[in-house]
Order: sequence, then structure tokens, then C-alpha cells
Amino acid sequence: MSDIIQLLPESVANQIAAGEVVQRPASAVKELMENAIDAGANKIQLILKDAGKVLIQVIDNGCGMSVSDARMCFERHATSKVRKAEDLFAIRTMGFRGEAMASIAAIAQVEMKTRRYEDELGTLIEIEGATITKQEPVATPQGTSICIKNLFFNTPARRNFLKSNPAEMRHIIDEFQRVSLANPAISFSLHHDGMEIFRLPSSALKQRIVHLFGNNYNERLIPVEEDTTIINLKGFIGKPQFAKKTRGEQFFFVNNRFIRDNYLNHALNKAYEDLLSDDNFPFYVLFIDIDPAKIDVNVHPTKTEIKYLDEKSIYAIIHSAVKRSLGRFNISPTIDFDQETAFSGMISPKNLDEIIPPSISFNPDFNPFAADKSTDKGSGSSGFRGTETGFKGTETGFRNSDGRDHQPVAKNWGSLYEISKDKPAEQVKMELPGNGPDDKYAPIQKQLMQLHNKYIISQIKSGLMLIDQQAAHERILYERFSINLEDRKGASQQSLFPQTVTLSPNDYELAKSLLDDIKSLGFEVREFGKNTLVIEGIPVDLGSNQINETQLFEHLIEGFKNSQQELKLDKRDALARSMAKNSAIKSGVVLGQQEMNMLIEQLFACKAPNFSISGRPVIQTMSLTEIDRKFDK
Repeated sequence: MSDIIQLLPESVANQIAAGEVVQRPASAVKELMENAIDAGANKIQLILKDAGKVLIQVIDNGCGMSVSDARMCFERHATSKVRKAEDLFAIRTMGFRGEAMASIAAIAQVEMKTRRYEDELGTLIEIEGATITKQEPVATPQGTSICIKNLFFNTPARRNFLKSNPAEMRHIIDEFQRVSLANPAISFSLHHDGMEIFRLPSSALKQRIVHLFGNNYNERLIPVEEDTTIINLKGFIGKPQFAKKTRGEQFFFVNNRFIRDNYLNHALNKAYEDLLSDDNFPFYVLFIDIDPAKIDVNVHPTKTEIKYLDEKSIYAIIHSAVKRSLGRFNISPTIDFDQETAFSGMISPKNLDEIIPPSISFNPDFNPFAADKSTDKGSGSSGFRGTETGFKGTETGFRNSDGRDHQPVAKNWGSLYEISKDKPAEQVKMELPGNGPDDKYAPIQKQLMQLHNKYIISQIKSGLMLIDQQAAHERILYERFSINLEDRKGASQQSLFPQTVTLSPNDYELAKSLLDDIKSLGFEVREFGKNTLVIEGIPVDLGSNQINETQLFEHLIEGFKNSQQELKLDKRDALARSMAKNSAIKSGVVLGQQEMNMLIEQLFACKAPNFSISGRPVIQTMSLTEIDRKFDK
């Protein structure tokens, strides 16, 4: 029998390695930008077309490469960062394996121009599928420019699994944000399809955060700094009131390398445990500087996982440092009455001599239950006589100090306190779907009552029914919005004054991908410049509510991300769920009889009235037997 084990060709081995290193365009962006940082560049430009599927170009002004280095960099395991095994325990650079460029060249068409400062001419190399097709001298600025064209052109299965352009663009923006946050002293820019997305000048970390996430983050940041013999910790955390329902704005960097670590993330969340609920996630950008010999970054091809020698101590340091920062910088609102000027105009000053204290005299013999005597004169029959600062009793009623009479007090005033006979309460008929007149859910014959502005109580034939008003309204809106998304016929009410909403670049790309479905809900939205949308109308079902269109839209996007991350729902279902949760009436809202009746009628018209969109019950019943048992009857 002949031998069956053989070495793979170099091109096949590179394609296999590329599957781990380059999973999508964002992976190639990360590798190229980190190489530019390792080259000592202080200005890096990223240019994209079709979310990196057609073109990814990174231009830097770093040290450049010689002719031989330019050719060698596309070989597997060719690197300038590691010389011997001991170097793996003293890594300070972003890259060190020497796999990225070889992997990218195996699955794309690559053009590289590079020149060192001391060279007059640079080098041009073109590679297609790991094969060098062209190499020649070229006039080019100092630094390196790498163009990746038609990513995955020779692996169509991988290319077909790529998401839509907005989805891939969000992944690229995530990688761009991580690299630029870790290097605030470097100038970055990002262009996509001829449009400038980011232009980040060299700045301090706080300014870099504001440039990336928006001007409103300037007031949300709390500094954190802690120097120990184990680690040095610095960065910023967000104030609790600005926490979000979704992850995505949490950044840990170890020696300027972005990492994912649930253990360290738990340490930070535990510091917020008394300030945030479990479903809220704070913003943070924290940098850990540690001796490279005490960590191992060679754990995963993406280099986002790290092993520590003393992770329990690092956990304790992060937890205590964050907790101390939250306590040191007073995050709860206060009023300083010594400096507050808003109360100065509420009290008008007056001289003490002009103030006359009020006084009252009364008739101790006055009996309000005595028989009414029409012949009685008013000398004290009213029960009191005011002085010059009040009223004087008269026969006809009351008289001011100026002598003017007021209307007399009606006789038989005690009858005012008698309970009048009101008309019978309006009878509300309500029946659960599919139940007959003899069922325990008989038509309701009493008025509805609201318990703690949270539950609606109704009497039924078998006992008592409790309805969660928020869960009920969420179910009603969810089914209504689902129908609108399916039929594409959501009605809209035009706003008198259109509102603009500015989103983060990541959320803006997400909103653009959802615009058609958002319009189906009843929104009238259009693009308006860089990362900005104009809301010209909202769903007609929400028109009667006092709604802030900007906040509603922001919460809609945030809720959509949360539904997709946590529940893995499809796009339309996640959108309908988010819209229902954010626009439903909340617990604590007072409802009138008509509103409660309408809410219950609409609830029982739903397909699944008994369960909320979260799977919890909406309706609870208590039979008379259960009530009697509580009273030991």
C-alpha cells in the first residue's frame, strides 16, 4: 500500500490559515492597522469600498520597508518582532506571528507600495492568490500603502457568507474604534465610498472618546487611575445614569491591545451592582499596563484572549479602583442652597414692620348641630368673627374689612356632606375569546380599578382578575407592529416640528440598514448629513402620547440591538419587540375608566393575550375559593 500522508502545497496551507486569521473584511482592517502602528506611523488613513468587499486600503507614514523586506513580509511566519522563543514573553507590539500578510495575500488581490526614509525609490509588489505577479521600483511617499482588492475572490463559499454592507461596515467601525482608542496620539481617518466617516486628530484619551462617540460623552466620563506593583490602571468609566441595555461600549486594553475577558468585566460590573440593574451595561475604556512576562497573548489567532499569572489580584484591583472612582466623583445630583440662584426670585422681601400677624376670635357657645332658626341674627352664628386681617360675621354672611358683603352661606349646610345617589356605574362587558356565558370568565358587571397605577383589577364570575397594564400594552403594540411590518402599511402622523437625531457611526449604519422596516412601522425618517437622521413623523398609534421622538428613536435602535444579541431574533421580530417595549405605557401611569376598558378590549383581541412578549403572564385570576381560604372561611 502506498503512502497517503503528504505535505500540503503552500497556497492551500495559506488558505487554511487565512480562515482563522481573516474571517471578514474587519479582520483584514485590524491586521493592516496594527502593522501600521508597529511601523511607527503617526498618521493612518483607512479607505473602503463596499464595506471592504471591493477595496481595503491602509496608508501610513511609518518606517517603510526595503525591497527584500517587502517581498519577505508575504511569506508565512515572516516577522520582524520575534527572533527567539524568549521574545514571546516580552511582546509589546501588536503583531508577532507573521501570518496576517501571508493569509491576506492567499485570498485577495494585493498591491503594496512602500519606501523607507533613506531610499529615493520605493517598491511596488502585486500579489494574487499568494502568487507574486509584479515587482518593480516606484515613486511613492515615505511609509506603506497596502490595497486589498476583491477579498475572498478565490474562496467563493467564504465570500457568500459575508453579511450585508451595513453589517460588515459595523464590524469594521468596531475594529477602527478599538485601534484608535488604544492610540490617541496617532491621527486616524476613515473614508467609505467617498464619504468621510471619521477624522481623528492626535489628542488626549478623553478627546479621542468624545470624537469617536459624540460630544454628549464629555459629561458622562469619570476618570479612573490606580498604580500598583502588579498593574497600572487608567482610563474612564461612564456615569451610571447613562448605562445602556446592550453591550458594545466596553473596552479593556492590556498593554494597548484590545481584549475580551468576562472575568475582568465581572469585576467592573460588580462595582456598579448597587447603582445599576442587571440588564444595564456601563461604558468604560480601561487600560491595563502589566509586565509582558506575566501574561500570555499567544492564546487565540485573533489575539483578543490573554492568560494572566495572578488574575485574582487584577480582579480585586479593578473592582476597588472603579468603586473608589464612583465614590470620589459625586455622581448623584445635589442642590447647594448657598450657590443655587433659582430660588432667589421666589420670595419677595418685605419690612418686618409691615407684617401683621393674623388673629381669630370665635364663639365658644356656637353649636353647628343646633336647629336652624331663620330669626337668628348673625351675631356670631357663623362660629367665628374675623379681625381686621380676616372676615367679619354679618347677618348676610361675611364682610371684608373694606365693608363689602359676600354671598351668604346656604342654610342646611350639613346636607352638603350627604352622599348623593349617583347613577349606576357604566357596565363593562368583557369576555375572553372562546368562553361562553356560563364560563368562569363571565361578563364584567363592575367598574375597573387600578392598583398602585400598575395593575388593573376586574371582578369576574369566578372571582378576581389582575392584568399587568404595561405587559398588556406591550402585547397589543407588538402584534400591531408585526402586522405593519408584514403588510408594509404602517400609518404615520406628521410632526409639526421635525426632529434631528445624531447617532454614533455604528448605530447610524445599523439605522440605515433598517430604514425600510422603520418606515413600515409608521416613522417618516430620512438621512440628513453625517451620522444624522431627520424624524418627520411617528406612528399614528403614538400620536396622542407625549413622546420625545429623538429618545424614542434612540431607544428603538438600542432595543433592537439588545433583542438580536440576547434573543437572536430575526430583524423584523426584533424591531417590533423593541418598538413595543419603548412605546408602551409604563407602570405608574394613571389610567381612566375609558382607557382601561379600551386596553382590555384590545388585549383580548390579540392572538396571545395571556402572555407578554417576554413570555411572562399578563393575566392572573384568583377564584372566590382562594379568597375565602385566605380568610379561613
